Amino acid sequence: MSRTLLDYEPVVGPDAISQLRQAARDLKGATVVHVNSTREGGGVAEILAWLNPLMVDLGLDARWEVVEGHPEFFGVTKAFHNGLQGGEVMLTDRQVEVYEQTVKDNAERLRPLLESADFVVIHDPQPAHLLAACPNRKGKWIWRCHIDASHPNRKVWNYIRSQVQGYDASIFSMPQFAQRLHHPQFIIAPSIDPLSEKNVDLTDDEIKATLEKYGIDSNRPVLTQISRFDRFKDPIGVIRAFMLLNGTVDAQLVLAGGGATDDPEGAVVLEEVKAAANGNPDVNILLLPPDAHRIINAIQRASAIIMQKSLQEGFGLTVTEAMWKGKPVIGGNVGGIRLQVHNHYTGFLVDTPEGAALRIRELMNRPEKMAFMGRTARKFVTENFLLNRHLREYLTLMLGLRRGLANHLMAD
Repeated sequence: MSRTLLDYEPVVGPDAISQLRQAARDLKGATVVHVNSTREGGGVAEILAWLNPLMVDLGLDARWEVVEGHPEFFGVTKAFHNGLQGGEVMLTDRQVEVYEQTVKDNAERLRPLLESADFVVIHDPQPAHLLAACPNRKGKWIWRCHIDASHPNRKVWNYIRSQVQGYDASIFSMPQFAQRLHHPQFIIAPSIDPLSEKNVDLTDDEIKATLEKYGIDSNRPVLTQISRFDRFKDPIGVIRAFMLLNGTVDAQLVLAGGGATDDPEGAVVLEEVKAAANGNPDVNILLLPPDAHRIINAIQRASAIIMQKSLQEGFGLTVTEAMWKGKPVIGGNVGGIRLQVHNHYTGFLVDTPEGAALRIRELMNRPEKMAFMGRTARKFVTENFLLNRHLREYLTLMLGLRRGLANHLMAD
């Protein structure tokens, strides 16, 4: 069920809601279309699930569309994703042909809506070719890159750049992710919905029942990583860190996540993770459905420490979710995790399994440090990573594009 801004007033305060209504005043009636590649699985879908309804509540005519494709198409777009994160991938003429033709097929369905919209926000590389497939567009088009593209594979980036160069603006999560483009670039960090099923308060009974259902011992400390089974999330590195504890910490590890319809590699990585666990009874590997939000919430709340030992990360909503729940995070020293985990204050940044194991031991042996980090983390999210700030920045960007302020900025 979609929530309205009034539902959030007890969390973010009346002033924050008033600011949003004021910012949206000159955008009332504007048609905004968000396009991504899946409605379930992954942070982009989770953001759009709240962003679109709240834009509607503010008086905008907001829509959310999804590009459809076959396995070969999503294999190509996964290669784009990996390449933007610096992976060594090959980009063939056949892959480009499959990608562009599939997006053109989607454009046949979406073109009337997209070409008439006041604002179109294209999320990540999967639908990026829609710009070229909609030559009679009247509104402003924005490319929103959720990926850490700071050191991309050059061939992949050159192709993606050819697709996004013609947009009116682009959005990145951090300044370090931005690439040289001939249009204005804006920085908007992601955020969480504090009232979603994944973040709302739960009773102790529900938390305990969830642990029992999945065979997790509620009487022993739990270390958890929640993420898609993706090599860039480094689930095998988390298992290695846990094994390095070698019984010095009485704990159990939970690796919980699922797949997304636009990620064809998940099943292969899951088998690699199972092999790395090698049947260890203290390693719980949970393949969850895309709608398992309350389950994830319960496991995070039951955890002593949350891990997110990514090798590349655009942002990592699971980090923010954990911090909102007052949990210290041990995260990879990469990308958007650095924006959230302040070393020694909201958690620890690590580069290796050995470093992760060291920090796990430290926190488990210093409960007062763990409690301090949890309090600091919750406060930091409240001030920086809730949806009202995120929505306000989108509105400000759209107002700027409508009034031509972006062109003045480029000229200056």
